[in-house]
Amino acid sequence: MLAAKLTSQLPLDTLRRIHHGTSYRCLYTLSNVFLHTEGGRTRDASLLSDSSALRRGFYSQSAFRPTFRLRDTQQYGRRTISLSAAAIVNSAPRPIQPYLRLMRLDKPIGTWLLYLPCAWSIALAADPGHLPHLGILTLFGTGALLMRGAGCTINDMWDKDFDKKVSRTATRPIASGEISQRQALVFLGGQLSLALCVLSCLNYYSIALGAASLSLVISYPLMKRITYWPQFVLGLTFNWGALLGWSAVKGFCDWSVCLPLYFSGVMWTLIYDTIYAHQDKDDDVKIGVKSTALRFQDQTKPWLSGFTVAMLSGLVVAGVNAEQTLPYYAVWSTVAVHLTHQIYTLDIHKPEDCWKKFVSNRNLGLLLFLGIVAGNLWKERRQNLLQNEEEVR
Repeated sequence: MLAAKLTSQLPLDTLRRIHHGTSYRCLYTLSNVFLHTEGGRTRDASLLSDSSALRRGFYSQSAFRPTFRLRDTQQYGRRTISLSAAAIVNSAPRPIQPYLRLMRLDKPIGTWLLYLPCAWSIALAADPGHLPHLGILTLFGTGALLMRGAGCTINDMWDKDFDKKVSRTATRPIASGEISQRQALVFLGGQLSLALCVLSCLNYYSIALGAASLSLVISYPLMKRITYWPQFVLGLTFNWGALLGWSAVKGFCDWSVCLPLYFSGVMWTLIYDTIYAHQDKDDDVKIGVKSTALRFQDQTKPWLSGFTVAMLSGLVVAGVNAEQTLPYYAVWSTVAVHLTHQIYTLDIHKPEDCWKKFVSNRNLGLLLFLGIVAGNLWKERRQNLLQNEEEVR
């Protein structure tokens, strides 16, 4: 009876919407509006018509706003397409979801942070006036996805007992028992085999250089047990692509460019992973693992400022030795501002702020990549100008 009274006062287009799948939510919300107004009368006893009460409820309730999200409508039988990494993992067949979560496919930030130093190096190695090699960028993207997954699998195998004691990590597949150690080992073998296939597509120099990083990948998870500087070892591991990217393009490493770039990447990792570690510092103390967050404590910002100066200095040296141009240094300035703001506004006692600052480093890395590409394209113009000046002389 209430539904009939409500629907009799709705315009035709609204009735069509109700008929096509939003009926339950519409009538539920409108019923609430009707009841809250006590059948058309407000609490201050001023008289309202039923239709005006309905119109006010219609336009004030979020249920009737034109945008519907998956999590709001899924329970009513509607589905919308979402391309987020977490949504892709959740839509995968249930038996393989734990493996996708084990390799952190639902949290792609780590893959980005592993991939970006590779992309910087590949872009720096491109010929003047040319874009970086798309095939090599794609190959390294695939390799970054696989090696990040392998690293996370190794980490979770080592840290199974620790992860059980921390609320944020207790639901990880190995810690929660969804995947056994043996299953994780087989899965690790598969990831490393595929990564080896990717590596074998490169030249022999790069294959040897890439294989040399495996010891860092395996040993990194142990560092938090023995030193307050595991983030430094992570930096050595995550930025190996700064060496490998150049060698994949050129067939060798120009150490005057690659080493300063690698050094900058290590400093960058010390910045963002120290910020990340502040999320877990209380749990780390309880379970007895170490981090730079515990080492620096309230002196974190001065330390991060020092790492920032070192990172920016390394980028200048790499840029000069690679004969980079104005766009590169313009973006370098923007990176400096971004890092300064990131550190200045950081609240190390708020995990949500630490996470926000940590994730923002993906955009910083992408910005630097675009600066390298633009600077390389600018080289051709500069060379043409110099050639024209010589001809005039």
